[in-house]
Amino acid sequence: MPTETDSAPETLPGLPVVSPPPAVGVLVPLALFQPYDYLVPPELTSAGMDLVRGDFVTVPLGRRSVTGIVWGAPTGDVDPAKLKPVTARLPLPSLPAATCAFIDWVAQYTMAPVGAVLRMAMSVPDALEPERALKGWTVGSTEGAKLTTTRQRVLDVLQQSPPLPPTELARLAGVSAGVISDMGKVGLLRAVTLSQKRPFGQPDPATLGPELSSAQAAAAHDLARLQPGVTLIDGVTGSGKTEVYFEAIAAALRAGRQALVMVPEIALTPEWLKRFAIRFGALPAQWHSELTGLERRLTWRAVLDGSARVVVGARSSLFLPFRDLGLIIVDEEHESGFKQEEGVIYQARDMAVVRGHLAKIPVVLASATPSLETMVNVESGRYRVLHMPDRHGGATMPVIDIIDLRRDKPLKNSWIAPSLRAEIDRVLSAGEQALLFLNRRGYAPLTLCRGCGHRLQCPRCTAWLVEHRFHQKLMCHHCGFEAPVPPACPACGAEGHFAACGPGVERLAEEAAALFPDARRLVLTSDTVTGPAKAESLMRSVAEREVDLVIGTQIIAKGHNFPHLTLVGVVDADLGLHGGDLRAAERTYQLMQQVAGRAGRGEKPGRVYLQTYDPDRAVMQALKSGDRESFMAAEAEDRRLSGMPPFGRLAALIISGRELPAVTAKAQELARLAPHRDGVTVLGPAPAPLALLRGRHRIRFLLKTRRDIAPQGVLRSWLRGQKFQGDLRLQIDIDPYSFV
Repeated sequence: MPTETDSAPETLPGLPVVSPPPAVGVLVPLALFQPYDYLVPPELTSAGMDLVRGDFVTVPLGRRSVTGIVWGAPTGDVDPAKLKPVTARLPLPSLPAATCAFIDWVAQYTMAPVGAVLRMAMSVPDALEPERALKGWTVGSTEGAKLTTTRQRVLDVLQQSPPLPPTELARLAGVSAGVISDMGKVGLLRAVTLSQKRPFGQPDPATLGPELSSAQAAAAHDLARLQPGVTLIDGVTGSGKTEVYFEAIAAALRAGRQALVMVPEIALTPEWLKRFAIRFGALPAQWHSELTGLERRLTWRAVLDGSARVVVGARSSLFLPFRDLGLIIVDEEHESGFKQEEGVIYQARDMAVVRGHLAKIPVVLASATPSLETMVNVESGRYRVLHMPDRHGGATMPVIDIIDLRRDKPLKNSWIAPSLRAEIDRVLSAGEQALLFLNRRGYAPLTLCRGCGHRLQCPRCTAWLVEHRFHQKLMCHHCGFEAPVPPACPACGAEGHFAACGPGVERLAEEAAALFPDARRLVLTSDTVTGPAKAESLMRSVAEREVDLVIGTQIIAKGHNFPHLTLVGVVDADLGLHGGDLRAAERTYQLMQQVAGRAGRGEKPGRVYLQTYDPDRAVMQALKSGDRESFMAAEAEDRRLSGMPPFGRLAALIISGRELPAVTAKAQELARLAPHRDGVTVLGPAPAPLALLRGRHRIRFLLKTRRDIAPQGVLRSWLRGQKFQGDLRLQIDIDPYSFV
């Protein structure tokens, strides 16, 4: 849209100078790299409604009307005579200045269109509309009316409750919507306007919390000062980190500010919400994909107007339009779940630090196994640290033992070593709980034909189909493709020759059922924990001892407190160490420590067994000895010598398209233009490990720079003037975490 403007004509003598009408730049939530210019209509200026940065406005765009944000002064790239006027200013509080600045920063850093970043902050279009009246029913006139059994049930419900919306009333009375409608027509029910009930309360910082230990109290007092900057709570599992940062939330509430708590997975929140409600007497606002449309609308508006005082949510909650954000907490800060891999690609933990810096507010990172990046920032003095090395209430950390699978071999078609089986038997006989951990969903990671060796592969991805026997289907965990298991091999036609290779958590559950038939078992994966309500129900069943043996993936590894669970068996501790991930050993250490932390949180001590084929590996020895500092120091030195993050910088470029020749040609063109300078290395082009994803061929470059060289500037110079025509797409990932 931006075009060159003609030079202005000289002013003729004797004629008055006519000022051009005022204009503003308006950013719309589309994949655009800059605002568009619009005229400010006289009716707005005459009404004293000067438009300022952050105002919500409607503007014409092509043949439609869209909602955007006044972003500042006009760009001046278009002749004012060609500009269209702003249609209207919406009666909403302006998008806060800190949010606008944050959107600009994220767009610059991630090299994403600023309009695409704005779209994350305007993710609930319905919230911009005027509040709709909610219709409800109460008892009307029953004089002389004929009351059937169903009608009487409706009246009985309303006699015991306040006015109800039609769908809720029909559900409680067990009648159809037509019955409710007919009762309204004949006057048995009277229509009333209901107030919208918000899905959260008003936390009270004065509510007394649990008694803190001296270590917890000291850390809480430090955080409650709300000093700007970043503070790490480095505390072992069960040390009470949550109760400590609750005191920082209380301090923010007393100061009249809002607080945000970010968690990597929404399945972590049920127990957290219970503890929050006990501490503050009300539930916080929540932000995640399981909310209904109405809940999202009410929550977004409440964040904008400031009435939502505390929000707990997934990574996208960082882009909510907080009216007066005074504190950000990133729980389990080491988790890769804070990395957004689609659309605008960003690391929410790192962006939270930026958000805090721009607003000059405190950011608290909490973890039992901090990331190497965070630990390096602590050592350099950029972050403060509060250590909590002991479990609360006198509980002790579990003992970690290693099972060498080369010597203690499971039986054929079994995955549990004899020594681990004996320990589970002992624990279950004592009336305690055990956990078997395997971080692999489904029944088996690979299904092949025993006759010809054919492997069942996703038709849209370079990935094997995973059998999910509980659901009787094959699934691709990358694109979501599903299919039934074919009756015959598609390659050789043989029937009944398919074999499951390797264990998934469902296959492990099958083995556990055969070995421990009397144990009450529960499988916990993202396939069974389908939302916060389901998570709360399942976790409660474990905590209340309705389950003897839990079989689960990483969804069970963190954030849960099971006081009667005393044994954890990790079936395949080597699983995350394969492949080219530079953080593989670090992630394995973190995951194993987190899952180990589920054991021995009550009165009885816990024990953890790691099954491995490589017991001498540094990460296994560090887990056994508990020497985190030496292990992380060695990891840091390896990264320092190789110039990898956090001592160097990385950016990934992936070119994708439906036609491989076009993708290859574009990659070769970019390779010829690749930068060559000191401190800059370009690796590739090479097929991405997932060379086909959702039907698109993918070729990858990896840009590596020294710490003092920003990869964004190198990329802008390299990609200047490049066009990606047809269905070709370029994806840029600054600070990549995934290398697929």
